[in-house]
Amino acid sequence: MQSAGFADATLLVLAHGSTVNVGSAGPARLHAAELRRRGLFAAVRECFWLQAPKLEEVLAAVTTPRVFLVPLFIGAGYFVDEVFPTALGLKNAGEAAYPHVRRSEKRTLFYCEPVGTHPGMTDVLLARACDVVAKHPFPRAPKPMETALFVFGHGTERSASSRRAVEAQVDTIRRRGEYAEVHPAFMEEAPFIADCLRVAQARNVIGVPFFVSDGLHVVEDIPVMLGESEEAVQARLKASVPTWRNPTERHSKRIWYAPGLGLEPLLAEVIFQRAREAAAWIAERERSRNIL
Repeated sequence: MQSAGFADATLLVLAHGSTVNVGSAGPARLHAAELRRRGLFAAVRECFWLQAPKLEEVLAAVTTPRVFLVPLFIGAGYFVDEVFPTALGLKNAGEAAYPHVRRSEKRTLFYCEPVGTHPGMTDVLLARACDVVAKHPFPRAPKPMETALFVFGHGTERSASSRRAVEAQVDTIRRRGEYAEVHPAFMEEAPFIADCLRVAQARNVIGVPFFVSDGLHVVEDIPVMLGESEEAVQARLKASVPTWRNPTERHSKRIWYAPGLGLEPLLAEVIFQRAREAAAWIAERERSRNIL
């Protein structure tokens, strides 16, 4: 049954997509299907920038008076703050600030915050960490207080948003006190993923990539940074088996490497909460205007 608050609304799960890796569309499709099943909105669609169905064609087909677009991205950056707002008519190219709501005669468009910066992503990340050791408990599943948890991010000197999202998760999980150690590690800046096994004090290590899709970085690049050979990674890819064997021994450490966050079932709720936040924000703003 539709939620009364969204019975007149369409939810669009907005993802990057790929012309090379068709599997990158999986998370958007999975969570759009789950949210359709819940019946919270009049309609729920996934749409992409690089592959079909594309943002423009899906948006053109919307008939409801309200549309909520939730970027299935880890954080702010070029696509979230430049490409999508420009395509949606919220800003002109190159402008820094822009509104997140646009009204026309046909509809009101709500451009929501990306999923990766929502507080609920901590539960998504921790669920991934628990799941990988539960599925591969050799010789037994280690307890969190026997384990060093690493949150892997891309990291880049061109944008600090990727680093901030990872470090915010690390700070939150440290305060919870569930793991013996919690560290950030990055592909392109220090502290580097390649050094994580030397940083960890605990014998057991879990690495969770803070990426939405299991694309090139998650499936190929990070396993090599953790010590797997490129030849082994490519051979496993050709054999359609995981490129990292859980757990693997490296430098007297036992490391479990989780998949990306995109297919974690809890992510559907984060998408929904982003839409709820946008609706509540505009409703509060309108109430304030009426009072004034």
